[in-house]
Amino acid sequence: MDIYQQIKEECLRSTETSPIKHLCQMMQKDYVHMHGPEHHVLDGACFLSALHSAGVDFDLDAALDEMIRRGRQMPGATCGQWGVCGSASSVGAALSILHGTGPLSSDQYYSDNLSFVSQALQAIAAVGGPRCCKRNAFLSLSVAIDFVDRQYGIKLPKSKPRCTFSPQNQQCLGADCPFFGG
Repeated sequence: MDIYQQIKEECLRSTETSPIKHLCQMMQKDYVHMHGPEHHVLDGACFLSALHSAGVDFDLDAALDEMIRRGRQMPGATCGQWGVCGSASSVGAALSILHGTGPLSSDQYYSDNLSFVSQALQAIAAVGGPRCCKRNAFLSLSVAIDFVDRQYGIKLPKSKPRCTFSPQNQQCLGADCPFFGG
């Protein structure tokens, strides 16, 4: 089973309503690297799974298939090479999948999806580089939790994780990272 199918299976089994807690559990898996394009699927998949577990009604199986299809299209290193973090894009794609929006959509969801991604990128940019897929995932999901609460009244648990990945990250910002665990 490839990494993306493993992510899907874990998300289908999860009952966790906190996307951050779910992400932390998933990032412990040996198939999730410190940095890597799997976050372009993983981050949005954890968000979709948490929304579903919290009672938002949609076909999670189909949504995860679409999340995999979209996330696999984005190569690694987009943060530095394209100026768009794959985590922000992943969670933005999850919102787009949830809303059924596309490039020709003219409803409020089209604007909402773009607004969310811009807010997530702003939070990531405020911390700066070098890249850290774990930190950026925490930031993207934190912004997403606030966004869906404010925009749609969807309440998801929010916590500030304490990062345990610093020893594996040669470029860790240490105490300059808002999630540094010491």
